[in-house]
Amino acid sequence: MNRKTLSFTVCMLSAFALLAGASAFAQRPLDVHFSGAINDYSPSTVKGGPWEMHGTWSLDLHGASGRANFTAAMTMSGYGKTAAGAVDPTQAGQGAHTHNIELTNASVTWNMTGCPVYSPATQQGFQINGTVSLLTGNGSNAPFETTPPSSTVQICITGGEVVPYSMPYSNISLVFGGPATTHFGTQAIHGDVRTLELLGGFR
Repeated sequence: MNRKTLSFTVCMLSAFALLAGASAFAQRPLDVHFSGAINDYSPSTVKGGPWEMHGTWSLDLHGASGRANFTAAMTMSGYGKTAAGAVDPTQAGQGAHTHNIELTNASVTWNMTGCPVYSPATQQGFQINGTVSLLTGNGSNAPFETTPPSSTVQICITGGEVVPYSMPYSNISLVFGGPATTHFGTQAIHGDVRTLELLGGFR
């Protein structure tokens, strides 16, 4: 196990010992920083799809207020077409562009009700929902978005139970509503949790 992996494991285990699951966030006034990566594909039915989606994200949970701020930076690129009009995997990287996504001061819901289903199933977690405060396309307000933004997003952070050989916070999903669905689709966009830090005292 290398130093980075060991440091991450020690950090996660120490945090889990203090938190003992999502419900503990609701009971303790802790400030927690999550971050990770997004890697997924859009449906082929959206304009220009399917798109490859890759990015990084972070979520700061403010335990005393029960609210959170989320940011993500994502790259997307598509594929060319064959003469018959089918998607051609050999022509990857078409239409490359970026998106920045923000959801600020969102209320935290301490359950997974309505969150995407995984196999194997995730066992516990929390979610935030709301209207995005920012959704860009190459730095400007995205061409599919209204001014001000009106797209909504559900963000779920879930994982296994707090038991040995388990990661209580391993998965993130984003599900868009409103104008953003014309570009991202209505399905869950998946990623992983790579960092969990208790702010203001534990790192």
